[in-house]
Amino acid sequence: MATDLETGLLRAFVAAVRSGSITRAATALGLTQPAISQQLRKLERTVGHPLLHRSPAGVSPTRAGEELLPYAERILSLSAQALAGTGRTLSGRCGVGLLEDLADQLPQALADLARLHPGATLEVLTFATAAMREAYDAGRVQLVLDEAARVPGPPRWTVRRPLVWAVGPGVDPVADPLPVVLFSNPCFWRTSVLETLERAGRRWRVAFESNSLVGVLAAVRAGLGVAALLPANLEPDMVCQNPTALPTLPDVELGLARHPGTDGEPLVDAVETALRRTF
Repeated sequence: MATDLETGLLRAFVAAVRSGSITRAATALGLTQPAISQQLRKLERTVGHPLLHRSPAGVSPTRAGEELLPYAERILSLSAQALAGTGRTLSGRCGVGLLEDLADQLPQALADLARLHPGATLEVLTFATAAMREAYDAGRVQLVLDEAARVPGPPRWTVRRPLVWAVGPGVDPVADPLPVVLFSNPCFWRTSVLETLERAGRRWRVAFESNSLVGVLAAVRAGLGVAALLPANLEPDMVCQNPTALPTLPDVELGLARHPGTDGEPLVDAVETALRRTF
């Protein structure tokens, strides 16, 4: 007898991984924590493998969980698009301005959308704030997903995501001073990360700075220090093995802005739906 993957179970799994917490996943989905935990256990029984490492600091995917995650996100994205777009063929162009830290989470959802609607052209751009505003004002991008305080105009919706510590190989998380890998200014959460260390009474030194996620990840892989990342960008080897060694980081508030005059445009509607489903 064939075994099916229930979309409700996959949605609970994706929410838990992306938020780094079963409690936050339950809040996001409007369910209780026991209900989410039950769904996750049922999904693990279905696939036959543990999918999450559970600790007092939260949850992170196992190797099997990492392998399942892109399939789960794709299934959920296709399901939403099929329900929203059955019988419609979309065309035109939609540009999306995206915070670089989120870029790896989106291409598959947009690729699936493009395959469903071959007459549509989709473009994803990652710019600095000023350049993103110029592209938005010029109409090159219709949707911008970034830190809520930096999106052009009032956000249509917001979502909170946690930051987590990434620890490089050989880096002692109780080192004094703590070597820190930072995003170069301007970075919204750079200041809040350093303030978190100050409040915890931790001395720190800047070991490396980069204006790109690629640079920050490379520095952490090279063992230059610790960095604050979104859970989706945390590689398994970077998980801190001593959850009490570093202070809890604040959440990041993401917001989405939509260019005036695009309300009701079917393609922009579909892309906005895909963004909501993904993030």
